[in-house]
Amino acid sequence: MPEPRTLVAATLPSQSLVMKALVVLGGSALITLGAQVAVPMWPVPMTLQTLAVVLVGLSAGSRLGAAAVLAYLAQGAAGLPVFAGGTAGLAVLFGPTAGFLLGFVALAFAAGWLVERGIARGFWRTLAATVAISAVLYVPGVLWLTAVTPLTVSGAAQVGMLPFLAGDTVKAVVAALAVSGGWAALARR
Repeated sequence: MPEPRTLVAATLPSQSLVMKALVVLGGSALITLGAQVAVPMWPVPMTLQTLAVVLVGLSAGSRLGAAAVLAYLAQGAAGLPVFAGGTAGLAVLFGPTAGFLLGFVALAFAAGWLVERGIARGFWRTLAATVAISAVLYVPGVLWLTAVTPLTVSGAAQVGMLPFLAGDTVKAVVAALAVSGGWAALARR
């Protein structure tokens, strides 16, 4: 039997459709919780969503991680107060943060892809991988900001990326600690 590539595969007794649906819903719930821990900033609030998205991708894998983010976005589009500050609705998905919200899908997928290929294993490799894939979030986020605000690309990067880099580095450390710690705990079992 091949070694499980993700924490979810290693810990769940079944890979049934029901179990996968529960992982997706649990992942979207974690992202929702991360969104509620927010520091108001304009035009993009600082939240723990990035940490939650990376944790979901690193733990569940590329497909389930991306599906969890898509479920989260669908819940918000349907009116559930899952976005930062308890907001919801299609207006959020077309507002200044839309590029980041859509970038979360790519971020979760990329994190899962790196884990599935054994690239993000152990603390240092997971940390390096998590920092490296942050561009998949900032590219659509900054580009969208330039499309829907009067900001230039440079201005959008100054308000939508630069203030978040230090925090994202800390979040990457936390994610690497949590995931490598999860693998270490499983190995001791």
